[in-house]
Amino acid sequence: MHLSSHTWMRPEPLERTLERLSRLGYASVELVGEPSAYPIHETGELLRKYNIKCWGTVTIQQGSRDLIASDPQQRRDTIQYIKDVISMSAELGGQITTIVPGRVGKIIPSSTPENEWNWAVEGLREVAEFAREMNIRIGLEPLNRFETHFLNRTDQALALADEVGFDCGITFDPFHLALEEKDMFAAMRACGSRIIDFHVSDNNRQAAGDGYFDWPKIISVLREVGYEGGLAVEFMPPIDRTPVGRFGKEQLETEPIDIPADQLQFIIDHGSGLLSERYYTKLLERSAETLRPFVTPF
Repeated sequence: MHLSSHTWMRPEPLERTLERLSRLGYASVELVGEPSAYPIHETGELLRKYNIKCWGTVTIQQGSRDLIASDPQQRRDTIQYIKDVISMSAELGGQITTIVPGRVGKIIPSSTPENEWNWAVEGLREVAEFAREMNIRIGLEPLNRFETHFLNRTDQALALADEVGFDCGITFDPFHLALEEKDMFAAMRACGSRIIDFHVSDNNRQAAGDGYFDWPKIISVLREVGYEGGLAVEFMPPIDRTPVGRFGKEQLETEPIDIPADQLQFIIDHGSGLLSERYYTKLLERSAETLRPFVTPF
């Protein structure tokens, strides 16, 4: 297992991100699924400059992106979007792409359970076949019930992956699954070798080590099931606007940042905000400190 990080939590120039990760001892990056933001040649040059590998990509299901939408054209557009995110991973030397089928924040169904399931299977089969051709393994990520009404537990994700076929795997995020599973470690064992990606934050979605998760046990179970991939840091802390906040105004960015409205809304919908560089760096440092005893070179 190696130390990795997502890029969606703080919008900033990629070079700034990679320089920080390299300085803090990270080995790879899981790029936010916005292909237009990462021109392949320039991105590859930056990855090589800072000796950071591309572990993979993750879909950002915001705006109209939704594989279980009732509108057929919306589903077609989402399928193409996911293919583009998979292509980006492949062209940058990545190994995986994590997929959330429904739009994040959509907690009210737009059709029957049967329709939504069938639409998800149909779209994901096309996506999975394409991923196999690109030599990218995909993983379905269950989210907690407050972020999606569709796919909240690993048994659901495994059932969907079985219907999709094409060696479809599971992305395991303990923040979400500690809320939804009766036994998170039993769920990890049930997924077994089908875990293709592992996201990292603590139970409170703070940095690893700043909550109550038992990280030595989590890593032990991952080793038990044979997981050898990235530990992809993905914190999203709440913003403390009360007088008792430990960080106060230090949490939030005070300088203007050019960010698309959908991306800003995506962060706000996660109960957070635009994090300051100092605070963001502290969270990456804390996560690396907690995970470093368990990682090997990538």
